[in-house]
This record gives sequence, C-alpha cells and structure tokens, in this order.
Amino acid sequence: MDFVALDFETATPQRDSPCEIGVTVVRKRQIVETRSWLIKPLYYPHFNAFNVAVHGIRPFDVKDQPDFRELWPVLQPYLEGQLLIAHNASFDMSVLRKTLATYNIPLPEARYSCSLKFSKNIWKGMHKYDLKTLCNMHRIDFLHHRAASDADACARLSLKAMDLTGTASEEEFDAKLGSKISRV
Repeated sequence: MDFVALDFETATPQRDSPCEIGVTVVRKRQIVETRSWLIKPLYYPHFNAFNVAVHGIRPFDVKDQPDFRELWPVLQPYLEGQLLIAHNASFDMSVLRKTLATYNIPLPEARYSCSLKFSKNIWKGMHKYDLKTLCNMHRIDFLHHRAASDADACARLSLKAMDLTGTASEEEFDAKLGSKISRV
C-alpha cells in the first residue's frame, strides 16, 4: 500500500504559518524517503513563544528559507494524487488548506486519513493517543515535534496499524481501521 505521511510545524497559532513540513513516502509498505523543509512563514519574523517552545524552530532558523509559495513546486509532487496520513490530520490538513488559500494556490487532488483516529479504533483503552505515547508503546524512536521525524513516526505507526488489521488498500480503511478517507 502506498501513502505519504505528512507533518507541519507552525510559527504561530495561525494555521497559515507553517515553518516546517515533513513528508515520509511509503511505497509497497516500505518507507522509501523522508524529507523536511524549513519554511519562512508569512508572518516572519513573528513567532509565538509557545510554538517555539514546542518545536524549537526560531526566526533565525528560517530567515533564508523559501516561503510556502516558493516551496510549493517542490512539495506538490509529494502530495498531488496521494493518500496522505497525518497524526491529528485535522490540524495538518487545516494548515495545508489555509496556507494554500492564503497564497491563492489551488488544493491538490489528494485524499487523507488520520492515524490518531484509527489508533483509537485499534488500540482501545489507552489513556492518551498522542504520537509520543503511541510511539513509546510501539518502540518507535523519533524526535518529537520536528516535521521529518514526526512524519516518519506517523508512517511507521500507520504501517503497524495496517499490518495488525490486514489493511491492504484504501477501500478497506473504513471496515478494517474504522477510519474514512476524505478529500483534501
């Protein structure tokens, strides 16, 4: 099964302030690539102190990086026509939608699902379903709140869920993972 795990980090609470994006490409149930890009956000140099405390990315880290519009030609091939999976996809998809709208860029033709939602259906009875808790349970090492590492962890967790449930295609997501696939 093929998919792309996706993760955003933002500079501020505004959803159109991505400062980092990470993608992990899965082909035939194998991770074939993990990449991340720092992004100079629209509101540069304004960064929210809480956000910086979470991910550690500061204004000087992105001052010479491309903005989202400049980066989009590189990112689009990773997203266009793909099944995207994110942990708490409502956040990551809202960052993608809002940022594309801010820059007046059309949405990609893509589908998405949420590993947070299907984890709740598969590993019932846990007190928390955040990425850190699930990865600790499954012994998946990662550097939390850095986009490439979070995307890779999401991909590994998703592969474990698919293996456990025997999910082999998008058509089986609802029945086997208890998670619908939506359009971006």
